[in-house]
Amino acid sequence: MQSVGVIGAGTMGVGIAYVYAAAGCRTLVAEPDAGRAQALLETLRTQAERGVARGKLTAEQAAELPRRLEVVGSPAELPTGLDLVVESVPERLELKHEVLAAAAAREPALLATNTSALSVDALAERLPRPDAFLGMHFFNPVWSLGMVELIRGGQTSDETVATAQSLVELIGKQSIVVRDVPGFATSRLDLVAALEAMRMFETQVASAEDIDKAMVLAYRHPMGPLRLSDVVGLDVRLDISRNLHAVYGERFAPPQVLVDLVEQGHLGQKTGQGFYAWP
Repeated sequence: MQSVGVIGAGTMGVGIAYVYAAAGCRTLVAEPDAGRAQALLETLRTQAERGVARGKLTAEQAAELPRRLEVVGSPAELPTGLDLVVESVPERLELKHEVLAAAAAREPALLATNTSALSVDALAERLPRPDAFLGMHFFNPVWSLGMVELIRGGQTSDETVATAQSLVELIGKQSIVVRDVPGFATSRLDLVAALEAMRMFETQVASAEDIDKAMVLAYRHPMGPLRLSDVVGLDVRLDISRNLHAVYGERFAPPQVLVDLVEQGHLGQKTGQGFYAWP
């Protein structure tokens, strides 16, 4: 049985913990906030019930899942020598440095960051074993989307990449391997579509609903780019757009409609209003 640590019980951390626990792994989650820790356990129970209803888990597997999971208060309380530790805390460089240093002190075989935007090499600068560190970029909702983007830093070893690939296969997903460049592969691909959709909406080419319907029906995307932007968070979209604009130029410049919505506090699903109204 593999042993996995997850740092942070936000949306992504909950999803990562669920898929590894569901795959039979001993899973520990480091989360200092008692409310988030309780919400994690409730979400896992709910998702396990849905897994049974969809035929992805047996009733016995769902009942066993909570027993495989343990919540601790900090990374320092994780056991030493776990097979994998993944940090999934907010995208702030200094916070991630602090969390990763605490995780590295627990000497996991493999240490990973779930960042979608920060440089893996920058995050590795203070680690004692940068060769055993890489990015593992999961996608939301983790239990539904079948890919993990592995970001190889300049010092990441071949063995580390191979181990990460096997740990992705363990949870029934596929992986791609990319270099540590701004936006990696998936963020760049996703953002190009989202920004162009925003420009079309801004210039009244079509309604948000019809722009999204075009992507869903004509190109078989599960969700249109404007609705997905609301789910991701328009503030997150704007931050990534500004970062990639500075690196790659005008094709990643944020549309004015995105800037205006964020300034007005309309961040999408989490605030109840974005390109769509979210009751």
